Amino acid sequence: MDLQILAIEAAGWIGAVLVLAAYALASSGRLDGRSPLFQWLNLVGAAGFVLNTWWHGAIPSMVLNIIWCGIAVVTLWRRRA
Repeated sequence: MDLQILAIEAAGWIGAVLVLAAYALASSGRLDGRSPLFQWLNLVGAAGFVLNTWWHGAIPSMVLNIIWCGIAVVTLWRRRA
C-alpha cells in the first residue's frame, strides 16, 4: 500500500476513534459535552474525516465534517476565557 494512501486511511480511522471516544465519554457522563477536551476530540476527529472523505470523494460526509469542525472551533473560541 502506498504511504500516502496509508496516511489518509489512518487519518480516517483515528478520526473515527476520536469522535467515537468523545461521544462515548459524554454519553457515559465522564466528559462534559461543553468541555474543551470534548471539543478538541471532535475537532481533530472530524478533521481526520474531512481528509479521508475528500480523498474518497464522499462530498456529503466531507461537508458534514467541515461543519462539525466549525462547531468545535466556534465553541472553543467562545470558551477561551
